[in-house]
Amino acid sequence: MAIHIGTAPDSWGVWFPKDERQIDWRRCLDEMAEAGYQGVELGPWGYLPNDYETLKAELDNRNLSLVAGTAGADFSDDASVDLLCVTLKDICALLKQFDTAKYVVLLPDMYTDAMTGADVLPRELSEDAWKRLFTNMDRLVRLINGYGLVPALHPHVDSHIQTEDDIERILDNTDMTLCLDTGHHIYGGGDPVSFYKKHYRSIPFMHVKECDVGIKERMKAEGWSFAKAVAEGIMCEPGLGGIDFRELFNFMKQIGYDGWVVVEQDMYPVGDFNSPVAMIFPFSDSKFSYGAS
Repeated sequence: MAIHIGTAPDSWGVWFPKDERQIDWRRCLDEMAEAGYQGVELGPWGYLPNDYETLKAELDNRNLSLVAGTAGADFSDDASVDLLCVTLKDICALLKQFDTAKYVVLLPDMYTDAMTGADVLPRELSEDAWKRLFTNMDRLVRLINGYGLVPALHPHVDSHIQTEDDIERILDNTDMTLCLDTGHHIYGGGDPVSFYKKHYRSIPFMHVKECDVGIKERMKAEGWSFAKAVAEGIMCEPGLGGIDFRELFNFMKQIGYDGWVVVEQDMYPVGDFNSPVAMIFPFSDSKFSYGAS
């Protein structure tokens, strides 16, 4: 078994292609490499260079591999998915040029505004909206598979796809596969370890993340936005929450998992750019093989 460890720009407080509160992409890559990661996701499209020659040179100079790209939409809305497909064609064309980049992570739009917490979409979908969502899921699967890449739906906080029931509804009605985010899964009230054991054949890719359920309860009680909750530490450092990562990795060893996992800690904004962010993967001293066999 070989688990290859990557990370993503959101662990460095990057949520947008450009934002004055975000770290420069060159320093972000420098610190990812310094922290010992093997690979990276693109993050928001346009944050890292999106032409092949430039990105390849920057990654090679730091011994980093490209793992995945990420994009999102309101999957129940045809017009939103139309716009997503335009972006996905560019993302997939770039990923296809990298041997290590196999996954396209698909994020459902939140029904709350991440900054203000105000509702921006209905919290519940009608049966007709679910049917549109299923149709659009399969449309996205066909598009991504057409590039030889793997679609990976990423359930998310305050979206229509966050609980285990939501996720299983997708699995039962579409050909979509998953990116299991352990932190968002806890936020949705689930148990990521038992869910992974049940559905691992539909989960080719994973985000390792924690969620502080105490802060989650404060968020609900006080009506915080997701950005406020992130600033308060709702997605705490992996290894400091309640997830039994040893049980998870023991099972991954049992099934012979061979591929990437991406370690994340949602942060925005990071704040003090004079202090380097150095995420350390939990259990790096364990008996498991984190790297090439």
